[in-house]
Amino acid sequence: MSMLAIRNGRIVDPVAATVTEGGVLVRDGLIAEVGDIEHGTYRRSDVVADARGALILPGLVDVGAFAVDPAAAKAGGVSTTLLMPDQSPPLDDPALIQHAATQGADLAVHPIAAATRGLAGRELAEIGLMRRAGAVAVATGRGWIADSGLMHRLLSYAAAFDLVVIAHPEDGGLAGHAVATDGEVATRLGLASAPAAAEAMAVARDLALAEETGARLHFRQLTTARAFDLLRAAKRRSVRVTCGVSPAHLLLSDQATATFRTFARLSPPLRSEEDRKAAVAAVGDGTVDILCSNHDPRGPEAKRLPFAAAEPGMAGAATLATLALTLERDGVVSLPRLVAMMTSEPARLFGIDAGTLAVGARADLAILDDGQPWRIDAETLPGLAGNTPFDGLPVQGRVLTTVAAGRPL
Repeated sequence: MSMLAIRNGRIVDPVAATVTEGGVLVRDGLIAEVGDIEHGTYRRSDVVADARGALILPGLVDVGAFAVDPAAAKAGGVSTTLLMPDQSPPLDDPALIQHAATQGADLAVHPIAAATRGLAGRELAEIGLMRRAGAVAVATGRGWIADSGLMHRLLSYAAAFDLVVIAHPEDGGLAGHAVATDGEVATRLGLASAPAAAEAMAVARDLALAEETGARLHFRQLTTARAFDLLRAAKRRSVRVTCGVSPAHLLLSDQATATFRTFARLSPPLRSEEDRKAAVAAVGDGTVDILCSNHDPRGPEAKRLPFAAAEPGMAGAATLATLALTLERDGVVSLPRLVAMMTSEPARLFGIDAGTLAVGARADLAILDDGQPWRIDAETLPGLAGNTPFDGLPVQGRVLTTVAAGRPL
């Protein structure tokens, strides 16, 4: 029997919505006690960690990462990754799903199945077989399924399995090969751009099909005011729909691309300041269900190119918790609600045993010093790549330790 005791912390319980002083006792990889733990118990533990007033919270559950990246996860407090199917080859076969689930070592990896063969958007993949192989959801990947009939069949089929469909909401016919959002910045830089309405048009269609089929639909990221309005209305009609957003679209606008910096080339692209404010408001009023890192590490060969030729994507897992704390400091959401959006809520939505401090649960934990100042540095950011649009930003709050299945990573 092995025991790990963490003491002198502030425990953030996302389910009970409380912040209390105390510690966590881990026995054989499971949470044994939470709260006021007896001093004698600490002395019997194999390892005793002093949190020194830092936050103790469940390990983060990151929905929709594009790479298994244990180093970035460790730095960001992420203990569970839901892996997008956009791999090489795409996760469109049961054997590939089973293989992907083994790639994280102590990091729990839950693969998301490709909705169509090769993610080509033309033919449904074997969703039922991939679900039995361990897929926790099915996704359209980085692209939008243009064929409404095919999307209807996908949602109908997934509904029979009560499987969440994760959609990329961007009308491909309208977005085309755009690399930016229509507006002053794109016009001044001469960048190929598309109207922000491309997102709302895709959302409107997919919401109509989800309402028709009764399927569970999740938009991996929403970024525009019109899309959030559509989502609010759908939720009032009891459509089974949820959405996520990344810190980049909450804290940055298209002004971040004004110097042609390719680290700010994202998918979906950064939006106007008005849309950014609408995204923050949607977090505050509960329209947004979860926060995700949009972790998509890209090396120099993909980013050290002209803006239009660079690949979209950002490294986000290592900075997810740090940047999210900005929302609590600005009074947008409470600390327990913020933590819930990165732990218990994604775990609940996708039926994963994670994101909780319940006794008997797997001991996935993050110790976060919410007062520690540091500067984000793309060159030294842990992980496969450091392509963060927040390079050079002074921030406050840093993950000290990530624990997965009772073992510090």
